[in-house]
Amino acid sequence: MPPRDRPAEEVVRPMPARSKITQLPPEIKAEFDRLLISKNFSGYDGIAAWLQERGYDVSRSAAHRYGQGFEARIAAIRIATEQARAITEAAGDDAGATGDALIRLVQEKAFQVLVKMADLDPEDVDFNKLTVAIAKLNNASVQQKKWMAQARSKATDTAEEVVRAVKKNGISEKTAEEIRKKILGIV
Repeated sequence: MPPRDRPAEEVVRPMPARSKITQLPPEIKAEFDRLLISKNFSGYDGIAAWLQERGYDVSRSAAHRYGQGFEARIAAIRIATEQARAITEAAGDDAGATGDALIRLVQEKAFQVLVKMADLDPEDVDFNKLTVAIAKLNNASVQQKKWMAQARSKATDTAEEVVRAVKKNGISEKTAEEIRKKILGIV
C-alpha cells in the first residue's frame, strides 16, 4: 500500500475557550440570566461589574457574547410558543391535532439545532441531553399517533353502534348515514 501524502505541517485549529459564563456556579449563573432579562439584554458594563464584585473575572464582552446567544434562544422560544398558540387556535384539538402539531414543531426546532451543530462550540452542547430529547420526541410522536388511531377506531365503532340503534327505531338509511358522518366528522 503506497504511503499517503500528508502536508509537512497539518493545520490544527484550537477549540475556542469555554465561556466563563457557562462555568459559573449554577446559582450565580441563574442570577446572571435573571439580570440579563430584567435589564432587557443591555447594561453589560454593570452586569460584568456585578460578577466581578462576586469574584468572577468576566469581561463586558464575554457577558455580551453570552447575552446575545441567550437573547436569541429566548426569542426562538417566544416564536415557538406563539406558533404553538396559533396552531392550537387554528386547529382546535380534534383528535389530538394540537399535540401532533406541537410535537412536529419541537421536532423541527431540534432538527434546526442539529443542522447548526457545526457552528456551535461542542463544549456548549450537551449531546446526551440532546439525544435523550430527540428520543423522547420520537416516543411522544409514536404515542400520539397510537392515541389518534385509537380515537378514530372508537369513533368509528360508536358511529356504527348509533347507526344500528337508530335504524332499529325506524330512522331512514339516509338520516342514519348523516348521523354517522357527523360523529366521524365527515362533512
